[in-house]
Amino acid sequence: METLAAQCSQVPKRLLLIAATTGYQLRVFADAAARCGYEVVPATDRCHSLDDPWGDNAIPLRFQHPDRAAANIIDAGVSIDGIVAVGDRPAHIAALTAERLKLPHNPPDAVLACRNKFAARELFRSAGLLVPHYQTYPLDSDERAIAPTIDYPCVLKPLGLSASRGVIRADNPAGFADAFRRIRAILQTPEIRRMQEEQDRSVQVESFIPGREFAVEGMLTNGVFEPLAIFDKPDPLDGPYFEETIYVTPSREPAPVQRDMIGVTARAVAALGLTHGPVHAEMRVNADGVWMLEVAARPIGGLCARVLKFDDGSTLEELICRHAAGDARGSTRLSDGGRAVMMIPIPRAGMYVDVHGLTEAVAIPGIEDIVVTAKAGQRLVPLPEGASYLGFIFGRGDTPLEAERSVRDAQATLRFEISADLPVIK
Repeated sequence: METLAAQCSQVPKRLLLIAATTGYQLRVFADAAARCGYEVVPATDRCHSLDDPWGDNAIPLRFQHPDRAAANIIDAGVSIDGIVAVGDRPAHIAALTAERLKLPHNPPDAVLACRNKFAARELFRSAGLLVPHYQTYPLDSDERAIAPTIDYPCVLKPLGLSASRGVIRADNPAGFADAFRRIRAILQTPEIRRMQEEQDRSVQVESFIPGREFAVEGMLTNGVFEPLAIFDKPDPLDGPYFEETIYVTPSREPAPVQRDMIGVTARAVAALGLTHGPVHAEMRVNADGVWMLEVAARPIGGLCARVLKFDDGSTLEELICRHAAGDARGSTRLSDGGRAVMMIPIPRAGMYVDVHGLTEAVAIPGIEDIVVTAKAGQRLVPLPEGASYLGFIFGRGDTPLEAERSVRDAQATLRFEISADLPVIK
């Protein structure tokens, strides 16, 4: 029987891949497209003034100027059959580009709404979804004057950042004032100022939602939502920071709860106006129901997609590439057994030196792979200021619990050497 990769390769197609040059997923998606027989045209945030510094013939883009980036792609005059976007800003550029090329896409305004916490909350509320009380304050507000007016506990969120960066819980006025000042400092760093639009420079304050946290991965085709996986997040995410660590699938929740999560995700997607492409949604569940935290018009981040294996052998990246090309996607049923991924948290700030115990950790039953992405000499910054992890641990087992235990055991075996001092340059 002919494989899906062989079927794809009979009619070679060209995919535009928009991604950060240094992102985890650029090479993963490029390799997945190649396995399906597609030619890849990369479009990245590489330096536009140098002549192909990475040697990949990528179209140079400036992610902070999405309209100009889309125009650059059009001006390149490259014929493409579909677009794959990796990341929030690339997803917006992809929508703008696809709109001009008349390819299937999400409306650009819908992608923007996903990235704006206030806009998303407004749309969720209008659609009748459960939302916490929320209020947005300009960055130059007097936090000491605001603090006595807030109901506690609350969560402060920078309007335009993602991946829990800058998200801080406050339980009293003093904690609120400290958190507001800390977020202001984050948003005023040169790195963030270069990448942010002015409308992002605000702080949203929401009432804290108690409960367990989950994620749903799915795909949209002409407005129809198809769930691919539900992830349990077994570690409590109650603050003061909200560092995600372990994702486990399939979910161990009762079937009615899983149906509610999928149903609310579909309603949230419709409320935002998304219509085509991958979806990653985050939510909390408590006695009141399902509270949608956010929906992203992109796949799950980092290397976490490696935890999803479908029963025809496909990966999530291959499924997304085939969907973008308009080809048959193959099976969307997950393979049997449990799978887990741990995003290894940064325990403290400092300079990364080395990891010890890696051989022993990889030998733990159920461990499929451990990828340490931190590099020697790299400056490590934990949440809420930071936006990265030390690496990823991948585990599997006959059950989700076994997979979860394997990644926990592996993490306990690893010892990361982090220096508090800057390295001496000789």
